Amino acid sequence: MTVPITHTDSPDRRSLHERIAADLRDDIMSGDLAPGTSLPSTTRLKERFDASNATIQKALHILKDEQLVVGRAGSAVTVREHRQRTMRPAAYMAPATPGEPYRWLTEATQHGARAHSTLLDVAETRPPADVASSLGLGGTETAVLRHQILTIDGEPAELVKSYYPLAVARDTAIMAKRKIKGGTPALLTQLGFPPLVSIDRVSARIPTQEQYQALNLPSDLPVLRTLRVVYTDADRPVEATVMVKAGHLYELQYEFTPS
Repeated sequence: MTVPITHTDSPDRRSLHERIAADLRDDIMSGDLAPGTSLPSTTRLKERFDASNATIQKALHILKDEQLVVGRAGSAVTVREHRQRTMRPAAYMAPATPGEPYRWLTEATQHGARAHSTLLDVAETRPPADVASSLGLGGTETAVLRHQILTIDGEPAELVKSYYPLAVARDTAIMAKRKIKGGTPALLTQLGFPPLVSIDRVSARIPTQEQYQALNLPSDLPVLRTLRVVYTDADRPVEATVMVKAGHLYELQYEFTPS
């Protein structure tokens, strides 16, 4: 477990209960405090952090708000089961087989969770600058946006905005405000634009107002933002997706070999 460290040349300006919550959060996310495990007693936490009972309770309240732990009066505070999830992007890039659901849903339900996608909007719009650049759009060119939110066990898990060049999306199901059976990888393949290469750019950011509300975040903890660009033949970009998820609840697992 982590041990509090002080630096005289770079002081931690957070309050003590925020620092305690950060250390315990790291213990949870690293697995030192496994799902279902009871947190150390208040007495032990007071000794470890040299803090008062009130300060420890404030720290635990933060972790409860973040839905990392659960606890009731008179009982031990425990780490929530299935709270931290590892997502493997490579597992849901390939098109789903006929009759199968979108692979993200399949991947998310591997551990018995209930996954669901809700399509919020479909519109022709000007993408953010990094998305437009990734798609090779210039000036005032627009793209088709498919905006959805993904939930796991009824809780918002990921906010997704996928953009498609008009040359790819025009007069196809991409422009219809309804779900695409098997997901867009299957449809792109049917349209003659099979996804061949995907490039992810992942960053940690403070959530925007939209992300904060849509993901029901408890505070301004960083979110994980992934910009994924999908290429087909001749290195042609056919899809650029911005995916945002709570940074304290999810991690991304990538598998690769040296090139």
